[in-house]
Amino acid sequence: MGRFVNARQKDRPVNLSSEQKRVVYTLGFCGLVSAADNWFVSPALPAIANALGVAASAATVVLTAYLVPYGLLQPVCGTLGDRFGRLRVLHVIVAGLAAGTFLCAVAPTLPLLVLARVLTGCFAAGIIAVSQAHVGDVVGPERRGAAVGVLMGITFTGQGLSSGLGGIITDLMSWRAAFACFGALALVALALLWRLPHPEESTDGQGAAPAQQGGFFIRAARIFFGTYRAIFFVACTTGVVFLGVYGFMGTFLAERCGLGSTQAGLIMMLYGVMCLVGGTVSGRIGAARGPRGVILVGEVSGLVAIVALAIVTATGAWQPALLAAGALGFGYILTQPTLVSLSMDADPAQTGLCTGLIGLGVFAGGGVGSSLGGQLVALGGYDALWLAAGVLLVAQLVLGGYALARLACRAS
Repeated sequence: MGRFVNARQKDRPVNLSSEQKRVVYTLGFCGLVSAADNWFVSPALPAIANALGVAASAATVVLTAYLVPYGLLQPVCGTLGDRFGRLRVLHVIVAGLAAGTFLCAVAPTLPLLVLARVLTGCFAAGIIAVSQAHVGDVVGPERRGAAVGVLMGITFTGQGLSSGLGGIITDLMSWRAAFACFGALALVALALLWRLPHPEESTDGQGAAPAQQGGFFIRAARIFFGTYRAIFFVACTTGVVFLGVYGFMGTFLAERCGLGSTQAGLIMMLYGVMCLVGGTVSGRIGAARGPRGVILVGEVSGLVAIVALAIVTATGAWQPALLAAGALGFGYILTQPTLVSLSMDADPAQTGLCTGLIGLGVFAGGGVGSSLGGQLVALGGYDALWLAAGVLLVAQLVLGGYALARLACRAS
């Protein structure tokens, strides 16, 4: 049987040593901070727009300014981790995340805030990709899928919980105070990261990657468009739909249902709760149904979320948004980590680059989704956004599922 088919065996329930759990939880917290640093902005956008004297739709560029470099630079950071050591690279980028977030707190105008967000996104870009590769080193291939699921469940719990916390801090204090608080969390993550054993002290076998043939772009293109290309293309559409839709929920609930930052943020917290739930059960689903089954369940959950948002648009009631936030988080956390685990088999000698390319697809896709979504809302309202997202997700489910099935057949 091929590596793709044997991925079912890699999704068994997690049974980690205490040291392995320490690594997974610490890196999960670092990822939590990086995800929180972006997504608490969603419910705070109306307050940012009012304070800086711009339209709420124009303020959405703050999301794109973080997500695009966050996605584009993930393969670069993953490659740096392969070459110089993952923990060394993580120390630098988490420190940069903290500094950039504090700069956002003092930015006086929207252009300067956007520049600060770009800087923050550049530093934060590698946190998830490098952490995923390091976890793969630590736990081994047989537990990799489930361990990455736990890592990502913790990470995107931050995405959901930060929406509520960011909304509360914004309402009680200000959006600048919210940035400062999340900058402080980044400093805590850095302190925890320094407490992990250095590579030479660990038993994971991590070291500098052997020299690879070809330049960076040649190697990245060889992986992205190679035998496992279906995995990377599905990652792109996953980012466009799941992250693109989530980025609009705060503004949507404020405009359609009249909710404040705290109310919208509390609803969006269900995204994080279901990310944590999905991260803990993804290994069990994978053991029973294989990686394609995990992705299928995630995509169906995404469709449920889009239907619920369409109901909110039609009725103006906020209650279906609870289902939308939960289903969106559950679907995303099943899909993205499974793609990450599968991607590591594309080139086991460059797992940091492989996971970085997944991040490129997902997070750059999220930035593109935010940008295109703003145009769709301006042209046809939120109905147009939900319709486009639903059509794209159905296409991903059908065409992506067919492509993954063919990949499994070739690997067997």
